[in-house]
Amino acid sequence: MIRVFIGFDPRETVAWHVLTHSILARSSQPVSFIPLALDNMKELMWRTRDPLQSTDFSFSRFLTPHLSGYDGWSLFMDCDMLVLQDIAKLWALRDDRYAVMCVKHNHVPLEASKFHNEKQTAYGKKNWSSVMLFNNAKCRALAPEFVNTASGLELHQFKWLGNDELIGELPAGWNHLVGYDKPHADVANVHYTSGGPYFNEFTTCDYANPWFEEKQRMLRVDQRA
Repeated sequence: MIRVFIGFDPRETVAWHVLTHSILARSSQPVSFIPLALDNMKELMWRTRDPLQSTDFSFSRFLTPHLSGYDGWSLFMDCDMLVLQDIAKLWALRDDRYAVMCVKHNHVPLEASKFHNEKQTAYGKKNWSSVMLFNNAKCRALAPEFVNTASGLELHQFKWLGNDELIGELPAGWNHLVGYDKPHADVANVHYTSGGPYFNEFTTCDYANPWFEEKQRMLRVDQRA
């Protein structure tokens, strides 16, 4: 079973559902989806919202190992994504030498703001935490008490590991940053990091058409004659 934890923000509900459909439609293995919705996590996530926090799941993502009982592996993804290949290919990249695996971007945002006019911030390891394979037993530092009190940089820059050698690297195609990375045929996971085509101002962004096509497939219902 591939455990997929996906950040949930009610302002992007349609993005969450289209992403899960894109995964389910292409997966060759069973998958389970766990939405990280704050309304469902009040006993686990009590920290005050940070002014720099652009989504509801900016910090709740780091509760994935705890929610997995610190057992086995789990995958976390932002909701503003579209998977174009079999998620089992990503799952097969798990490597027990590492505590967490991600795409190691060198992402320096050009814009000052993004969707919902949220402030765009730049920091080292930006977007590394938007797709993470967690080797849960090696992530026990991510207890709820720590996740609720640590700074944003402590969490998103993986300082809780104490050693960057515990961060494994995933192929870049599994976290393709729209508007930054050049489109190519081998993209496995599209990340609409500045804003997805479900926002009016991004309806013509790169990979907008595949997202709208996926949405239509998700809405399919075969009627009786």
